[in-house]
Amino acid sequence: MPEHCRSTPRDARAITRREFVKAGALGLGAMAAGPGAPAVHAQRPPNLLLILCDQMNLDAMSALGQTHLRTPNLDRLAARGVTFIQSHSTNPVCSPARSSVLTGRMPVETGVIHNDLPIRPDLPNLGQWLGDRGGYETVYCGKWHLPQGYAPPGLAGFRVLPTGGGQGAGDDGFVSRSCEAYLRNRSMNSGPFLMVASFMQPHDICYWMIHPETLVPERLPLRHIADRLPELPPNHASRPPGPQRIGNGYAGFKMALQWRYYLYCYYRMVEMLDADVGRVLDALQETGQAENTVVVFTSDHGEGAGRHGNVQKWHPYDESMKVPMLWSCPGQVAEGLRDGTHLVSGLDVMSTFCDYASIGAPDGVKGRSLRPLLEGRQVTWRDHLVCEWKEQGRIVRTERYKYVMVEDDPAEQLFDMQADPWEMNNRVAEPALAGTVAEHRRLLAEWNSRMDPALAAG
Repeated sequence: MPEHCRSTPRDARAITRREFVKAGALGLGAMAAGPGAPAVHAQRPPNLLLILCDQMNLDAMSALGQTHLRTPNLDRLAARGVTFIQSHSTNPVCSPARSSVLTGRMPVETGVIHNDLPIRPDLPNLGQWLGDRGGYETVYCGKWHLPQGYAPPGLAGFRVLPTGGGQGAGDDGFVSRSCEAYLRNRSMNSGPFLMVASFMQPHDICYWMIHPETLVPERLPLRHIADRLPELPPNHASRPPGPQRIGNGYAGFKMALQWRYYLYCYYRMVEMLDADVGRVLDALQETGQAENTVVVFTSDHGEGAGRHGNVQKWHPYDESMKVPMLWSCPGQVAEGLRDGTHLVSGLDVMSTFCDYASIGAPDGVKGRSLRPLLEGRQVTWRDHLVCEWKEQGRIVRTERYKYVMVEDDPAEQLFDMQADPWEMNNRVAEPALAGTVAEHRRLLAEWNSRMDPALAAG
């Protein structure tokens, strides 16, 4: 990843309680029971807001130094909360990743190993669990894809808010306005709510590949933006050896100008998303509910963005696997903190929401509550993450290394993510790293032994 996404101004593991209090993170009625203790809230449990988008890179925010776009609304979330830099999708495909966010389980467990499959029926989703166990009013608006494209009426666990039913550019405005209307019209005396605002953008970039001859032509359609096109990433031409299913990049663009225009269009779609996120955040603030609402913004997966010559998702590289994850709640979550240390994923949303709702998470969840990290408390954290890709593919990410394999392919990859953040040098065959490869294989075998595959559940 770029330098601005690998650095961390202040390590979350090193934040002191004095810094936390000074930042105002224990204000607004919260009291501490002692050093290292969680905040004790006298009020009702907080509202919970999950803002989920589709196909957004981790670093596609101006708050993280990206100069080719402006994301003022995501930036204000980052300024008022915690940004996780080591944030990963459980699978770089829409439906599998979304099933993990909504259940806290891996795709192999939810049964959603590729797009357009339903979640295994015996696993509760966020709405079912928080509604039944936590007494939350639960609403969902926007993309579902498990299996229907948009959330259908009668969705288990949620009251569905209306949308336009189109793609991102034609529908996200309906999603944000429906969420705004809900927030502005609900009674302040009602109990806590869980809202999922699920946006399509910047997923519309996929359609640039369906009609590249017209949408990404060889001749720049807007000449006046020529000097504003993003440069190609440094790993654009990199094709490190590895499993065949990774592929060799996208060969549809013949010219660098096409790639750069593609990136320009992608960033405009992120800005469209940012505007709709802003509408929801404004409604939350203007109705006086922001101070008692835990907000998380994340994406199901990333976008190839020309890195390794790729577009869309599907790949085990960081451009597909790493996603934004911003958490905010004034007075309860540390502000302006960029955490570049802790490995987190979409698995952690369920456990974190349950922690703030003061209820236990469902049995079998594989995620952890991020609340101690969000509140600046010392906690022993995981030392590795496992992600899925291409159904039989697996990734093991540790502090320094990233190991990639596919079950039926002898080729493997090992990247030193500290020395080679752009993943250009596959070092799996180096004798000096044989022990490192063996250790990552062991971690994967141990992880697999803890899975409860959907097929095995009958």
